[in-house]
Amino acid sequence: MNPLALALVLVAAVSHAGWNLLSKQAAKTDAVVFLWLVAAASTVLWTPAAIVSGAVPSWRVVPLICVSTSLHLAYFVLLQRGYRYGDLSVVYPVARGTGPMLASTVAVVFLGEHPTHLGIAGILLVGVGVFLLSGGGAGDVKGLLFGLMTGMFIAAYTVWDAQMVKELAVLPMVLIYLGEMFRMLAITPFVIGGRRRLIAEVWREHWKRVLGAAVLVPLSYLLALFAFQLAPVSVVAPMREVSVLIAVVMGGRLLAEGDLRRRLVAAGVILGGMVAIAIS
Repeated sequence: MNPLALALVLVAAVSHAGWNLLSKQAAKTDAVVFLWLVAAASTVLWTPAAIVSGAVPSWRVVPLICVSTSLHLAYFVLLQRGYRYGDLSVVYPVARGTGPMLASTVAVVFLGEHPTHLGIAGILLVGVGVFLLSGGGAGDVKGLLFGLMTGMFIAAYTVWDAQMVKELAVLPMVLIYLGEMFRMLAITPFVIGGRRRLIAEVWREHWKRVLGAAVLVPLSYLLALFAFQLAPVSVVAPMREVSVLIAVVMGGRLLAEGDLRRRLVAAGVILGGMVAIAIS
């Protein structure tokens, strides 16, 4: 695997686990308002970077970005709902495990990518390890269900967005920035319509988490999109799951979710899979 792509994926994983921790900590508040505040803050904070990068799309890609926005919006809503019902160290591994497994399968079957036998073994190990991590939450039916549904949308937007940056040469910053802006616009009617009074309350209680997520959400995916330009989807998608290791530790240490030892042992399986993918 390209060393630069590997470095980008690892930094993206830390950022990704970080904003998921923030989302979990805000899970008891109104999900729609929280997501709207994050998208709005992200649009404002990333405007300078978008201007400097010259993130001006052609009109032909706007409908495609709208599709990406829809997939991401469904993903964020389902994930936030899942965190209301389940642990970070259960919902996150199930979602992240389902997503890359499906994305890699689609990339191999429909996009003509050909991972090596070692790469395939690594992908399987990542999947097995992730689902072992979720075993402690077997009784958390709602959390597991939301995790699985979230994973389906992760697979969908991973393949869709990867093709946009690779085949259509859409700049990652264009995709990220317009995605944040379009998501904010899509949620606005629901916030203004019946949740306006909650905006100040959610901001007052969670403004640090809102700003943190506003920075880390685009950063984590921007780095992943750059990695997609340097390596195949079937390799990058599973490698992003190093974030599972980080999230499990965060859930155990910072949120006191328990069963940390068993989940870390299972996470070792993921580590083996990542090594296999990295050297394949």
